[in-house]
Amino acid sequence: MIIFKNGDWLIRHVEESDQHLLVKWLRDPRVLEYYEGRDKPYDLEAVNFEFINVKDHIERCIIEYQSETIGYIQIYPLDADTQKIYGISGNDFYGMDQFIGEPSYWNKGIGTELVSLIADYLISVRKAEQVYMDPQLRNPRALRCYEKAGFKKVKLLPEHEWHEGKFQDCWLMVYPGQ
Repeated sequence: MIIFKNGDWLIRHVEESDQHLLVKWLRDPRVLEYYEGRDKPYDLEAVNFEFINVKDHIERCIIEYQSETIGYIQIYPLDADTQKIYGISGNDFYGMDQFIGEPSYWNKGIGTELVSLIADYLISVRKAEQVYMDPQLRNPRALRCYEKAGFKKVKLLPEHEWHEGKFQDCWLMVYPGQ
């Protein structure tokens, strides 16, 4: 099912036929360096368990750009536990996580455009009050991308994410920027 289409962009729900592409991306150490971890390469079983055959409040989607399948994005209303960690409360807050799985599309402004389009979609169509992300502090490329897209750093989250055998500090970022 398509959830977003705009010009060069098409965002659709993950389908079973995407499992091999997800395995390809989630075995690439360049992708795993910041998403899931290089110590956690995925196989078909793990992809099916975490991305295909799962029913929860997360919308798992494939990113297509100029008719090329280039990455993955997930969007979700923030649950009460996450809101507590972030120091917010309300019914209209969304989170999003994404990666471009095709490195040939990195460093071209495509990620910035994607993040901005989806954040605007969540605000205008889903009626989100704000959209949150919590990238690792050690990921300067993502931080620059998100700031260019209009996200603002609002709070340091020390030892927030378990990644490659240790807890990583993250930035809480919000859109629209406060």
